[in-house]
Amino acid sequence: LERSYAFKDFEKAMTFANRVAEVAEKEFHHPDLYVAWGKCKVEIWTHKINGLTESDFYFAAKADRAYKAGN
Repeated sequence: LERSYAFKDFEKAMTFANRVAEVAEKEFHHPDLYVAWGKCKVEIWTHKINGLTESDFYFAAKADRAYKAGN
């Protein structure tokens, strides 16, 4: 699963990435995050099986909620 989130500047993109990182630590489920000026891309999959599990979709929904909460 992959999604790019848009922001007004680099600082807001980093703030979002840090929010996602906090969720990841609590869930023990760590996405790949790519941060650039005005955007953050989140890639989610279960590395252990090199595929998707139900928990990947739950985590994606939590990333979406973190985005909506910050905007």
